[in-house]
Amino acid sequence: MNSSRRVFTVAALFGLLLAGCAPSTTLRSAWYDSSFTGPPMKRILVVGVTGNLTDRRVFDDLFAKALNDAGVQGIPGYQFVDVTAASTEAFDAGVAKSGADGLLLVRLLGVDTRTQVTTTMVPARSAPGFSARSAWGPTWGPVWYTVPDVRQWQVANVEATLFETQMHQPIWSATTETMNPSAVASETPGFAKLVIAQLAARGLIAPAK
Repeated sequence: MNSSRRVFTVAALFGLLLAGCAPSTTLRSAWYDSSFTGPPMKRILVVGVTGNLTDRRVFDDLFAKALNDAGVQGIPGYQFVDVTAASTEAFDAGVAKSGADGLLLVRLLGVDTRTQVTTTMVPARSAPGFSARSAWGPTWGPVWYTVPDVRQWQVANVEATLFETQMHQPIWSATTETMNPSAVASETPGFAKLVIAQLAARGLIAPAK
């Protein structure tokens, strides 16, 4: 392997390693009610409102577990509300019955497909031939040509909103992006970690230390 191809291969492998280490879910935007003066919430009802029943239950369970692991009581929403059949009155009654002081509603806004087209210079595999002309005249070396590199990936856009249950007022909301989303069970822990860190940073919850 010549030096140019060796450098290209090492760079590509390094890029793959970085991609594998990067978190799949990132924060896109966030808002919070700066006038909220209540104490940190200790009991949060988690309700996923998009997807089939199985996915919603998996999401509620895993996010509630992440809250519990952080020292905040998390309650799976499906234990108290049915987001597909409940009326507004029934939904409110379920939230009240849970005894939660916070309600976290999470919904999928949509999944976008994104495309990126770049070009890469690649040396020809044939023997060296006459190539570029330098300031000193013709030079000998490998012939290079451009190769298009087309990459496509999916991005799931998710909105999470935390409500104060007494007044039914939103006090925090954010949208996130998840690159190439897979199963709900795989993506929820990372998503929950990001959201919980944001809520803790705003003093809306007080995770155990």
